[in-house]
Amino acid sequence: MDAASTIPMATLLLALCTLSALPEISSASITRHYKFDIKMQNVTRLCHTRSIATVNGRFPGPKIVAREGDRVIVRVVNHVKNNVTIHWHGVRQLRTGWADGPAYMTQCPIQTGQSYVYNFTILAQRGTLFWHAHISWMRVTLYGPIVILPKRGVPYPFAKPYKEIPIIFGEWFNVDTEAVIAQALRTGAGPNVSDAYTINGLPGPLYNCSKADTFKLKVKPGKTYLLRMINAALNDELFFSIADHNLTVVEVDAIYTKPFNSDIVLITPGQTTNVLLQTKPSLPSATFLMAARPYATGLGTFDNTTTAGLLEYLPPTFSLPSTLAENLALLKPTLPSLNDTAFAASFSSKVRSLANAQFPANVPQTVDRRFYFTVGLGTSPCPRNQTCQGPNGTKFAASVNNISFALPSTPLLESHFLGQSKGVYTTDFPNNPPFPFNYTGTPPNNTLVTNGTKVVVLPFNTSVELVMQDTSIQGAESHPLHLHGYNFFVVGRGSGNYDASKDPAKFNLADPIEMNTVGVPAGGWVAIRFRADNPGVWFMHCHLDVHTSWGLGMAWAVNDGLLPSQKLLPPPSDLPKC
Repeated sequence: MDAASTIPMATLLLALCTLSALPEISSASITRHYKFDIKMQNVTRLCHTRSIATVNGRFPGPKIVAREGDRVIVRVVNHVKNNVTIHWHGVRQLRTGWADGPAYMTQCPIQTGQSYVYNFTILAQRGTLFWHAHISWMRVTLYGPIVILPKRGVPYPFAKPYKEIPIIFGEWFNVDTEAVIAQALRTGAGPNVSDAYTINGLPGPLYNCSKADTFKLKVKPGKTYLLRMINAALNDELFFSIADHNLTVVEVDAIYTKPFNSDIVLITPGQTTNVLLQTKPSLPSATFLMAARPYATGLGTFDNTTTAGLLEYLPPTFSLPSTLAENLALLKPTLPSLNDTAFAASFSSKVRSLANAQFPANVPQTVDRRFYFTVGLGTSPCPRNQTCQGPNGTKFAASVNNISFALPSTPLLESHFLGQSKGVYTTDFPNNPPFPFNYTGTPPNNTLVTNGTKVVVLPFNTSVELVMQDTSIQGAESHPLHLHGYNFFVVGRGSGNYDASKDPAKFNLADPIEMNTVGVPAGGWVAIRFRADNPGVWFMHCHLDVHTSWGLGMAWAVNDGLLPSQKLLPPPSDLPKC
């Protein structure tokens, strides 16, 4: 993190092991120990001082660094009034679903004054991921990067960069976000939007009262920098660009990609994207603005503003005269329009796996189970004796196959492990939309959804093909869907309604990108494939938190295999109680 994003705190608890403190030992895997103290901290942004939840007094939170094959142990201690969990976003958690983190899915939350030790091993993964809170809207301030280095002696599949810098996008609210979502759920209306976007916790000079709160990326001429970009924003996909500089995309969701150049990057909430920045060969007489603004396509919650940081070239050994420094030109990037779906489609089509001998794309070539899920917004009835502010006096809701997911009071993983699903969940989640209609055409008259806690049960090692279809019930909208516990291959996408008789012939089964979070196109569909080789219960949900709050999610229950190495490990002794 840049020093500007670290909050000074006299009694700062720095129990976290930083990169510099990690021992340089043999190439064998080691155990990395961290401690996360979750406490309230006063932070000022946009001339508003708020008490926010932080980890070890930092916003954004500390960086976790490990190597492929390392064991990671994080003791989380909750000192705030809200219940908390931590999700290690994109870490596959092979047989360790108890460490995955989503509240009431894999664990009860960590209550005030309580702690929990997350214990997992990073297997066959390397790259950029991130951690964040996974209960209600607590992740608005509780997030930070995960950097997984390759095994020692294994180089990147691109030239080694001069330096690596995390770039984390977020959102800032001048008010308590728990109150924001509580009011929205109570009234049925859309929640209030954020007051700013941030880069590494800083809004930047385009917002009032924020010139001093600007992230500055200081670079040297003629060098290659690896920017580890993370979209931790609560509800917004973002376009990002650096004025007069081209970026080379080399990794998405901790998967190496075929490199491609782009002066603009689209990154959805929950996604990570590594890019190479090649600086200019000689010292330029300019400062360059880097900027991010939303990509929004429907009735989603977004703040149509722009966050910015500065790319500044370090001067030579002698100092620039102050008058020259003050007169440096400020170059600004040009970003796409708010709803530029054409750019979104074009950018997504360029992202391909390396698919070589060292990093193969092991996409399932045959399929055991096929599913067709509609995803989108709908409505739920207004309770009696209440006035609701959603469409036509209803409440906003969201659903998958018209089922709005209801969080249970007993974690699904515990019920699954004990074989005690009765009263907790049912296994009749529909494989196809229960009410077929023209999904991207005129909406049906009945927009009501059904509430329930339903899962799909999969035998171990089932190969799955899932088509996710956007609906236009409340307006066509892009939905970033995140699957816990797995990566998947994006084998196809298109606009309009999916055609099962024609579209599969165009699937890419050679070098599709492997991801953990994919944007379902506005007014279109995306097809993914994965092999259910990780036993447990795994949440799949929209990473726009407002949509998850409205029920846009479901769960996959993957049974144990026959071998001991194919079975879910038993729960740890300190697993939180509800």
